[in-house]
Amino acid sequence: MELIPENLFENIPDLYETERNINPTCHIKLFTPTSIFTWYIIEFSKDDMDTCYGLVKGFESELGYFSLKELEAIKGNLGVGVERDISFTPTSLGIVRKLK
Repeated sequence: MELIPENLFENIPDLYETERNINPTCHIKLFTPTSIFTWYIIEFSKDDMDTCYGLVKGFESELGYFSLKELEAIKGNLGVGVERDISFTPTSLGIVRKLK
C-alpha cells in the first residue's frame, strides 16, 4: 500500500473483530489536504488487503466501509491525493467523533 506502511497493519484488527466494542480504537487517520474529507481506520481486511471499516468525516460523519485502493486513486485540486496523518496516534472513536 502506498498510503500505509505494511508494519502499521499489524496492530489494526481484522474486519468484524471490534463489532461488539462500543468505543473501538481508530488506528490510522487519512485525509485530503484540499477538502474536508477524513477517514479513520478501525478495522482492516487481512484477506483482501483493501477493505477498511471506520469513521468517515465529510459533509457528515458516518461509520462504514471504504477501499484503500479507491482512496489512493483520488486526486483532488492541484493533483494532491489522500495522505496519512503521520502525527496521529491511535485514539478512541468517542474522542475522534468530537474532533472538529
